[in-house]
Amino acid sequence: MVSDDPRFAPDSSYAWLRLALSLLLGTVACVGTWSVVVVLPTVQAEFGTLRAGASLPYTAVMLGFGFGNIMMGRIADRYGIVVPIVIGALCLGLGFTLAGMSGSLWQFALAHGLLIGIGGAAGFAPLIADLSHWFHKHRGLAVVFGASGSYLAGTIWPQVITWGLNNHGWRATHIGIGLVALAVMLPLALFFRRRPNAASFAAAEASSTHARGDLGLSPNQLTALLCVAGFSCCVAMAMPQVHIVAYCGDLGYGVARGADMLSLMLLLGIVSRIGSGFVSDRIGGTATLALGSVMQGVALFLYLWFDGLTSLYVVTAIFGLFQGGIVPMYAVIIREFLPAREAGARIGVVMASTIVGMAFGGYVSGAIFDFTASYRAAFLNGLAWNMLNLAVVAWLMLRARPRLAVA
Repeated sequence: MVSDDPRFAPDSSYAWLRLALSLLLGTVACVGTWSVVVVLPTVQAEFGTLRAGASLPYTAVMLGFGFGNIMMGRIADRYGIVVPIVIGALCLGLGFTLAGMSGSLWQFALAHGLLIGIGGAAGFAPLIADLSHWFHKHRGLAVVFGASGSYLAGTIWPQVITWGLNNHGWRATHIGIGLVALAVMLPLALFFRRRPNAASFAAAEASSTHARGDLGLSPNQLTALLCVAGFSCCVAMAMPQVHIVAYCGDLGYGVARGADMLSLMLLLGIVSRIGSGFVSDRIGGTATLALGSVMQGVALFLYLWFDGLTSLYVVTAIFGLFQGGIVPMYAVIIREFLPAREAGARIGVVMASTIVGMAFGGYVSGAIFDFTASYRAAFLNGLAWNMLNLAVVAWLMLRARPRLAVA
């Protein structure tokens, strides 16, 4: 449904309502990327596997999430956001039900990779791309709000799932999550039928073409560089996010403390994401991304030196504040420099690279722990990948600066 009615123009009150409902939808859809983190120790005990083996369902869900972002981004470009939302709801409902009924680790992992991960993608890249079409003046802020659904999911769902584990067991909890996803996402899909008008797309195309000329890279070259940057930053990011619950258990503080830290990390990550939106609307996505990369590296360095309970809470809070705004900046950069009509597909590809980075980082951190019986080397591995991310982003900034100076 396309309309030229000014009530549905970019930055209108309708656009802000769409943003609010997108946040709700993303919070529900992205549950699968966090539920598997909370149940990691329970799954390890249930199926009698090592830490690396127990990390496989997380790797599976993130790979499915990555593929789903590419697939659903392309679908959203062609048919609008409603189709991905409906597909996502059905996949989540079925996936969580099958996960709750699984009798082996590989069945649990397949349910996450083939259904939960793909279904959850409906609440991330295609939703971010859709929102970016509805805002011009506050696009950076809108993108980070849309991306914050995944972090809000990480703030709320670990507490809900911990309660479910303690009172109903992990199987019933998974089935319940699937039912909630269906009940929330299918009715919400009806609201998102309206699509931006042709004039909005034309204006966005003209702006991105001019900006890309200043940068001096083709769309595919820039997309490839952003994929490298996204992968490396998220390998680094995965160490605390995926393993903080297990890390706290190993240190003797208990899984519940780890779940509290995860929620704190992601709650403050939302604050960071919103703040990065304000900043990017003023200094641009590339500079904001570089700033976030530097600060994430600082936080990872602090994890090497502090492992007391109180200090872990503090460092985790710092990490949440520092890294939360990084991933949405890739979408902001794409909308600044790349064609608007390809936003869903290109944002999906770059977001997929960040997700694959999270999947690889989550697994390799578990493997390093199994090999060294310590998370110290895993933190050092994350720090090294963070330096690669910073190098790529700094190169992009340096390449753009002379051209902007001439302009």
